[in-house]
Amino acid sequence: MIMNIKYTLGAMISIPLLPILYFQGKKIERTIPKLPEATDIEGTSVADSAQSFQIVAIGESTIAGVGANSHATGFIGTLANELASQIPATISWKVYAKSGYTAKCVTQKIIPTIEEQHVDMIVIGLGGNDSFELRTPKRWNKHINDLIKTIRSKYPKTPIVFANMPPIKEFTAFSGTFKFVIGNLVLHLGKELEKVVKHHENVYFNARNLEYDDLIARMNLDATPEDFFSDGVHPSELAYQIWAKDMAEFMVKNLEFASNAS
Repeated sequence: MIMNIKYTLGAMISIPLLPILYFQGKKIERTIPKLPEATDIEGTSVADSAQSFQIVAIGESTIAGVGANSHATGFIGTLANELASQIPATISWKVYAKSGYTAKCVTQKIIPTIEEQHVDMIVIGLGGNDSFELRTPKRWNKHINDLIKTIRSKYPKTPIVFANMPPIKEFTAFSGTFKFVIGNLVLHLGKELEKVVKHHENVYFNARNLEYDDLIARMNLDATPEDFFSDGVHPSELAYQIWAKDMAEFMVKNLEFASNAS
């Protein structure tokens, strides 16, 4: 109830800013370089262990690896390396993601294309494009529920892990107005996602950065905010690796990997 009131008040405040957002959005589109998605959409992290896992990563441009040269040195490759050493287990991974996709797009266009018969874990990264399209929390709730139900029709018991929401308030390419409106919206979408996963068995959400989370300080990094972005919006390879290590820590702490071994 409180979050609904906050969203409504925020939306009312933001309405006069919409024309400004429109023109600023067009400027951002013109000035941000068009970076390709990462290469090598599948790979394996080998460990000296009898256990093995198959991970599928789905989502928007961050999961597609925009800003990294290769998935092997980006988010999913680093995540697999971290899990392989910590569990330990050999981790095979494959990426199904597309720049510009929303939760609804992923449900309709990506889930039907997943080829693997058996998947031990599905990692999902979404929220940026839905916030850019000014998705309401209610509509986002429906789209996320639809996504989970569609996945469950193919993989009834596979753990589903939603990655952190994008830290839009930290995007160096965005103006203060853009950060205020879209950053606050992504906060509301994250809170809504927190509620959704509680109603589904074996579904998780790394919500650690919903409120302001200084990742640089927490990870004790010698880095500046600019070091974390390849184009002011998408993560740099450094940011992907730090993000993946944070996700691996969350997953090892919250999931029972032994029960999912192939």
